[in-house]
Amino acid sequence: EVQLVESGGGLVQPGGSLRLSCVASGFTFSSYWMYWVRQAPEKGLEWVSKISSGGKLYYAASVKGRFTISRDNAKNTVYLQMNSLKPEDTAVYYCVRDYDGSRLGGYWGQGTQVTVSS
Repeated sequence: EVQLVESGGGLVQPGGSLRLSCVASGFTFSSYWMYWVRQAPEKGLEWVSKISSGGKLYYAASVKGRFTISRDNAKNTVYLQMNSLKPEDTAVYYCVRDYDGSRLGGYWGQGTQVTVSS
C-alpha cells in the first residue's frame, strides 16, 4: 500500500522559513517523480514543485528562487525547503505521487498546514 506522510508545517511570520518532509512507503521511491501541491483556502490546487527520479528540479513561477525541493532515496523522503515565506503561501501542502492535475488521481498524503502570518 502506497503511503505518504507529510510533516513540518506550522505558523511562521512573513519572511520566515519552514522545511516540509514527506516519508514514502509501499513502493520503490527512487523510481518515481514526486510532487508538492498546495491548496489555499477557497482556491484550487496549485502545483508547487516536482523532482524527477533522476533528481531534476522544477518549480512554479510563484515559488522559484524561494523554495527548494530535494529527495533522499535512502530515507524514502522528499523535502520542500521554503524560504522568504509570504502570506500568499498559506495553504495545505500535499506530497503527491503520480500527480495528474486533479485531486482524483495519484497518491496523496494527508497534507500539512502552512500558515504565514504576523
